Amino acid sequence: MSTGTSVRQTLMMLMAGGALAVSAVTWSQRHEAVAVPPLPKADELSAAFRTVAAEATPSIVLIETMTKSKMAQGRRPQLNEEEIPAPFREFFRNDPRMEDLFRNKGRATPQRRGMGSGFIIDSSGIILTNNHVVNGADEVKVRLHDGREFIGRDIKTDPRTDVAIVRIDATDLKALPLGDSTATQVGDWVLAIGSPFGLDMSVTAGIISAKGRSNRITARADFLQTDAAINPGNSGGPLINMRGEVIGINTAIATESGGYDGIGFAIPTHIAGWVSQKLITSGEVKRGYLGTEIKPVDAAAARQFHLKVREGALVRSVLPGSPAENAGLEPGDLILKLNDHPINDPTGLQGAVEQLAIGKTYPMVISRAGKQQTLNVTVMEMPKNLSLVAGDEEEHAPSGSKFDKLGLEVRPLTKDLAKQFGISNAGSGLVITGVDEGSQAQAAGLKSGDIIEKAGGHSVTTVEEYEKARDQFAKGDGLVLNIRSSDGRRSFVVLKAE
Repeated sequence: MSTGTSVRQTLMMLMAGGALAVSAVTWSQRHEAVAVPPLPKADELSAAFRTVAAEATPSIVLIETMTKSKMAQGRRPQLNEEEIPAPFREFFRNDPRMEDLFRNKGRATPQRRGMGSGFIIDSSGIILTNNHVVNGADEVKVRLHDGREFIGRDIKTDPRTDVAIVRIDATDLKALPLGDSTATQVGDWVLAIGSPFGLDMSVTAGIISAKGRSNRITARADFLQTDAAINPGNSGGPLINMRGEVIGINTAIATESGGYDGIGFAIPTHIAGWVSQKLITSGEVKRGYLGTEIKPVDAAAARQFHLKVREGALVRSVLPGSPAENAGLEPGDLILKLNDHPINDPTGLQGAVEQLAIGKTYPMVISRAGKQQTLNVTVMEMPKNLSLVAGDEEEHAPSGSKFDKLGLEVRPLTKDLAKQFGISNAGSGLVITGVDEGSQAQAAGLKSGDIIEKAGGHSVTTVEEYEKARDQFAKGDGLVLNIRSSDGRRSFVVLKAE
C-alpha cells in the first residue's frame, strides 16, 4: 500500500511538474507573441500630427470677452411687505426707498466674462470665430500664441450661421489656409485646436464622423461631425485636416454631461469661408432666396412620385410672389440641378441658392410627373424676417358636417364660398369647408378655406372627381393633394385612408 501510494504520489508529482513545465512554456510563448515590434506607420502618423499642430498653433488665438453690468429696463414690481423686515413695516410701508434698501436682488445684470477660441485667416489681422463667442460683448480681448494681447475691433457677425470676424491691429501674423470641406470624407483624420476650459492651445485628434449634420444649432444646418474632443472654450477654434488646412470651425457638442461625449460639430468652410468673405467686404451677408419649402426624397415620397431615394429636393410648397412661383415651380416638383450643379438633398439646395448672385437668372432642372424640364429662376434677396409659417390658427368644421374617410368635407368653389372664406383670386378647384378633429387631414395642416387644385395628380373641379381619385389612391401609398391656401401659398400633402 505504501509502495503503491508512493508510486501514485510520484506520478501525480510528475504530472503536475509536466503541467507546470507546459504552462511555463506556453506562457513564455505567449509572452513572446505579444511583444510589439516597431511600427513605422504609427511613427509616421505621430509625425504628421506633430507637423500639423506645430504649423497651425501660431495662428490660433484665445478670445476673452467682457460684458458690462447693465441696468434692467422697465417698471419694477411693487415691493411685498414680507420683503421689509418686521420692525420697519409700519413706518416705511409706502416709502419707495425701502425697495433699494431691502430688496437687494439687483436691477442690474451682472458683469459677465466669457472665453473662446479663434484663428487668423488673414495676416492683416482678421480672425475667424463663432458669433456666440463675441456676440453682445462690450470688450473682446485677443491673445496670440506669442503672448501679445490686443483689443478686438470692427466685429462683424452672422447669427444665421454662427460665424463672426474680429480685427486686431497686429503685425507678423501667420494665417491658416482654408481647405475645401466638400472634399472631406467620413473617416478622414482631423485635429481640433483651441482653449478648452481656458487651457491654451490644446490639440485633440479624431476623425470626421459624419457630414451634413443638423443639430438645431443655427438656422443654417450643414455641420461636420467629429469625435475629436471638443469642450467649452473650443468654440471658434479650427478643425484641421492632415494637410494643415482648416475645414471647419468648432462650434458645439452633443452632450448630457456638459463635457466631451464624443460628438462635436463644426461649421464647414464651404459655408464659413463664403460668410467670412461677405462680412469682410461688406459687413453683412445677403443671401439668395427661392421661396420654397422643401423636403428630402424619403422612401414614402419615392413611392409616391416614382423617384429614387435621396435624389434631388422635393418641393413641398411655393410661396406667393417668390422667385420659385415666378419661375413656374410647383409643389411636387423635384429639383435635380441648379446652375448646372447636382442637387442631392434640401441642404445642398439651400446652400446653393444662398450663394447665388441676387438679381441674376439661373437654369434649374426639375422633374415633373416623371419628365425633366428646365426653368429659369431669377434670384431675389432673402427677406430679413423670412417665415415659412402661413398661419397657426386651427379651424374646425361646422357642427353636423359629414366628413369622408380622410377627414375632409369639400365643395365646388363658388363665388359665395370664396367670399365666405375670404379667398381672393379663387380660380378653380374644390374648397375645403370642414376638417375633422383628430383626422389625418388636420394633422397634415389642412384647414377650412384651403383649395384642392389637384388630387392624385389630376385637376379636380367636382366632388365626384375628387372622390374617384381618393378611392383610387388613398388605400395604397396615399392620395397626393395639391393645395392652395387662402393667402396664395401652394403646397402638397399626402393622406392615407385609415
